[in-house]
Amino acid sequence: MKLKEIIVALSITIGLTACVEKVPLTGRKQVSLVNESELVGMSLTEYQKFLSQNKPLAIMDPRAQMVKRIGGKIQAAVIQFMGEKGLSKRIEGYQWEFNTVDDSAVNAWCMPGGKVVVYTGLLPVTQDEQSLAVVMGHEIAHAIARHGNERMSQGMLVQLGGLAVAVAVSQKPEATQNIFLQSYGISSTLGVLAYSRTHESEADKMGLVFSAMASGDILGKNG
Repeated sequence: MKLKEIIVALSITIGLTACVEKVPLTGRKQVSLVNESELVGMSLTEYQKFLSQNKPLAIMDPRAQMVKRIGGKIQAAVIQFMGEKGLSKRIEGYQWEFNTVDDSAVNAWCMPGGKVVVYTGLLPVTQDEQSLAVVMGHEIAHAIARHGNERMSQGMLVQLGGLAVAVAVSQKPEATQNIFLQSYGISSTLGVLAYSRTHESEADKMGLVFSAMASGDILGKNG
């Protein structure tokens, strides 16, 4: 098949399967080829797999308690914000979890479904709860804005020819897993590309809203 024919075929596939939505707060239209519920389902498996290979800090560790405390406040802010905007369905099925792993990498991420990990290497950089809340709010905003879905859709289209997730998992499980991990910045060994400037700007705006909404409780805790 010639390149032009391939492009036409892929364009038809996109037109038939794409879901067009608007990003909360910014209103930007985004096209997703992957059903978000499928990604939430994948995150349950991948999150547990990650934690089995990267043991989280004990629940009584002060660092783990801080991450869970801040995460809970941001979770409440997200639920409130989405409810006020009439977008509660967008986070339907979220089962929030906040864990901290002992790793020197300056990193944190959030999978679809509210699965959050903070690396201990980030904590000396953020230094206080307010700063950590801003970073966590930013990462959670990426998930709420479904930026990973956009990246996953692009990866599935380019690398797997637009296969449906269920088919890709069955036929090419390793490739599908790698695309998922790259899309959510979970492994630095996979050549992860940085989020686009548009995605980063949106996560900045939304993350600041979430952390600001949560800041009253955080400041009260520290004050």
